[in-house]
Amino acid sequence: MTFFIIFVLLQCGRLWVLMSLGRRWTTRIIVLPGASLVASGPYRMLKHPNHFFVTAEMVIVPLALWMPIWAALFFVFNVITL
Repeated sequence: MTFFIIFVLLQCGRLWVLMSLGRRWTTRIIVLPGASLVASGPYRMLKHPNHFFVTAEMVIVPLALWMPIWAALFFVFNVITL
């Protein structure tokens, strides 16, 4: 049940990111020429908060399924990719 609650909180964080970016949200990191960077919401604390939420999900889901080795591998591979 704890993992489910953490997963739901992560989804709320992801929604916070989407709401902070509004129409500027995309799967890629793009800086629009002449546009100021978003500095509200979770962007006050992290430069790329969506990466944090995705990485946390990659760890929480395998842990919820009692697969700690996969959780560690997903974490390491994601950090290497980023």
